[in-house]
Amino acid sequence: MTTPAHDLPRSYWRTTVAAAWAGLLTAFNTNKTSWVGLALFVAVCLMAVFAPLIAPHDPLAQSILYRLKPPSAEFWMGTDYYGRDILSRLIHGARISLFIGLVAIGIALVIGSLIGLIAGYYGGRTDIIIMQSMDVLLAFPSLILGLIVVAMLGPSVTNLVIAIALTAIPPFARIARAPTMTVKEREFVEAGRSLGYSDLRLMLGHILPNILPEILVMGSLWLATAIRVEASLAFIGLGVAPPTATWGGMIREGFENILDSFWLALFPSLAILVVVFALNLLGDGLRDAIDPKLRGES
Repeated sequence: MTTPAHDLPRSYWRTTVAAAWAGLLTAFNTNKTSWVGLALFVAVCLMAVFAPLIAPHDPLAQSILYRLKPPSAEFWMGTDYYGRDILSRLIHGARISLFIGLVAIGIALVIGSLIGLIAGYYGGRTDIIIMQSMDVLLAFPSLILGLIVVAMLGPSVTNLVIAIALTAIPPFARIARAPTMTVKEREFVEAGRSLGYSDLRLMLGHILPNILPEILVMGSLWLATAIRVEASLAFIGLGVAPPTATWGGMIREGFENILDSFWLALFPSLAILVVVFALNLLGDGLRDAIDPKLRGES
């Protein structure tokens, strides 16, 4: 019995998704450290989501009696200059860092991928104009460009998202453009053109699914960069305004007492290190999943 024509696309996508998951699991099982990265990142995300339930104290509650207390049974990570619990602020600070990073990279992924798709698909003068514009943005280091944008717009969550997204758009555009130029010459795209498919349908329905894995790998790696940039901007006073807890802001506050109260800056620094480390391990696993040649080198 033959499969009806209208069921073929659905069957094709089910097969494609199943094959992608199988390849991902194989790559993760080959590169065991990828599971470590995934577990660490999921744990941090769950900690951020359930922060009000997990945090042992109010992150904004001040008490002069508990000022600069070292780690103890009551305050596992000690207290800061205002008597606030470091652990509670660390848990709540994960919300800000992850939110800014995920939203900024999500925006950059969508915009940058579309820009790269258009440049790679049309080529010619369109490609030159678009990619030279991206090269102008790439000329600025991500932290410097973020610093310029936040200094102009003012420190806030929205402006931090805009600044970090702007720094990440050019890399996504470049990573989407290169495979687009290859995929657009393949037979199934030519078949779509002969059937009269529009350029938009070819780009989004046929080319994008084939280049999406490479974009997602870039997304995991740039999420780590976004978290670092947000912490760096907060450290120099251009992050979310206090008393809201952010990891970069906590490091900045702790730096003033680094000699006699090292725990103030140590624990938020370790939190950033763990998240960046986890995302890099996760990115390695995703990279191996899309490039089987690398699996034996992990």
